[in-house]
Amino acid sequence: MKAEPGKGVVIDTNVWISAFLMKTGAPAVVVRHAIAYGRPVFSAQTFAELEARLWLPKFDRYLGMDDRKLLLQDASALAHWVEVPPALAVQKFCRDADDDKFIHAALAAEASWLVTGDKDLLQVPALPRLRILTPAAALELPEFRV
Repeated sequence: MKAEPGKGVVIDTNVWISAFLMKTGAPAVVVRHAIAYGRPVFSAQTFAELEARLWLPKFDRYLGMDDRKLLLQDASALAHWVEVPPALAVQKFCRDADDDKFIHAALAAEASWLVTGDKDLLQVPALPRLRILTPAAALELPEFRV
C-alpha cells in the first residue's frame, strides 16, 4: 500500500484493535504503514465503533484504561476526518448494513483502501477506485512496498 501523499486509508475496527493488541503481524504493519505513508480515515460513525469496542471488558487484561484513552486520542489526532453526505449514508453496499459505515467513510474520503478482516466487507462487489482487502493481502501487493 504505497499510498500517495495525502491518500486516505480506511481501517476497520477489527484491524485497529488487532494492531493495538499485537505489535507484530499484518494488522500492526498495515496500521503503521497507513500512519507513515497515508492518512487513516475516520467518520464519526467508524470512530464511535472503535471507541465502543475498545472499551469492552474483554480487553481489560490486555490494555489498561489509560492505554486505551491514549490509543484513541492518538488515532483521533492523526486521522483524516470525513463527513459522510446524507445521500451516501443511505446507500447499501454490504450484506451486514452495520459495516456500510466503513464503505461510506472510504467513498466520502475518496480513499484508495479499506483494510478489514470482516468477511461481509470482503465480499462486497468491486467498487470503482476502492480496494477492500485483508491486512495480509495488502502486505502482498506491490503498492505496499516502500
